Amino acid sequence: MNIQNLIIYKFDVLYHILKELEEDLNLKILQIKNDKILNVEIKNLDHYLILTKKKDLNLKNSIFLEGFPLKINKLIEKLNIEFLKIKFNQQSKIHINNYTIDLNSRKISFKNLELKLTEKEINTILYLSKKKQPINIKELEKVVLKYQLEIETHTVETHIYRLRKKIFNTFRDQNFLISRKEGYLINLTKS
Repeated sequence: MNIQNLIIYKFDVLYHILKELEEDLNLKILQIKNDKILNVEIKNLDHYLILTKKKDLNLKNSIFLEGFPLKINKLIEKLNIEFLKIKFNQQSKIHINNYTIDLNSRKISFKNLELKLTEKEINTILYLSKKKQPINIKELEKVVLKYQLEIETHTVETHIYRLRKKIFNTFRDQNFLISRKEGYLINLTKS
């Protein structure tokens, strides 16, 4: 299990209170008092949350606390909710080559470009990228598109054609989704 790191930034009193509860909270409590150290520290952490009373902190995964006194059980509840949100967002991002797929928003992005995809398009990309070998039309019909095998249809070909066209129109990538004699596959070599 990944350790959840709670960074207390420029908030000495709260750090000392939470440090005493560190074991019970099942968190690693870190105290940071300097901007440069904070920036270095968060680059080395995957699962972190910054707790601060500094209003203008423009970093992801940070909570600004105001309004004291503060009930500790409300604070712990807020921390747990924020850690759950962070975990949910991290799990929803999948990287395929230079692309990032956000499962929550159903978007694929590359650099500053993004493209909205349908659920079936996302499922197709994910399925093909996990297989790492050409997948034939019958398997795609059955597994991804959920069609019956007895029906003679060109749905898969049409679906793949439209997906390739969308990716080309947005990213100018003709080689993301490859068609072979044996079936379709995602090009897993980074460009």
